[in-house]
Amino acid sequence: MAVVEWKKDGTVAVLTMNTSENRHNPSYASGMLSCLDEIEADQDIKSIVLASVDRKNWSLGIDLNWMMDAVNRGAGDEIRAFMYSLNTLFKKILTIPMPVIAAINGHAFGDGAIIACTCDFRFMRSDRGFFCFPEVDINIPFLPGMLAMVKKAIPYYKVEELVFTGKRATGKELEECHAVVKACEGEEELMKEAMAFARTFAKGRVIFREHKWRLNRHIVEIMDREDPAYIDPLNLMVS
Repeated sequence: MAVVEWKKDGTVAVLTMNTSENRHNPSYASGMLSCLDEIEADQDIKSIVLASVDRKNWSLGIDLNWMMDAVNRGAGDEIRAFMYSLNTLFKKILTIPMPVIAAINGHAFGDGAIIACTCDFRFMRSDRGFFCFPEVDINIPFLPGMLAMVKKAIPYYKVEELVFTGKRATGKELEECHAVVKACEGEEELMKEAMAFARTFAKGRVIFREHKWRLNRHIVEIMDREDPAYIDPLNLMVS
């Protein structure tokens, strides 16, 4: 089974992350980018639902086992290439000319929560799964572009709470601050609601691309302008 795969359901592309924790590593980034390119090439598709095959975890973020192996091997160039490929993935989601809807059926932690913020809309289970930024507890600061993506999706007062405390937020809590469109009871209801919402979109790609670019251009510019100062010297952690 591929790390990531997609299927067409009418005008909706269901993009599914297929591993137990959906950790982000080079295979994940390249798989996501390849699928998104294929989806964009299909002119019949009007929206994307990003789902997980694992019922416990939507995505737990960076693959720390892969990262530490690369560190131990002194493979700095591999780490840099991976971090830039993640930014390429984020930019793709931010600018692809259709809505990307996260169907969060389990835990979304760290970079997994960030990719959820990169999406245009989020649905989440009310009965299972937490949304969390644990970076403050493991001494890994956000890149500037990551913070910009978080602020796009979550009200600033809630961003401060989540980033500074590392607390675990529920779907219902995020629904109350409108970071999540709807908190759904159970996985079946989650996918039903996310797919129904996705099917409401039949917008032209030209206008959708332009709106997404105008709304998100500052995030792309922050990634291009500010992130290299931390990625190039591998200044990704604090002591």
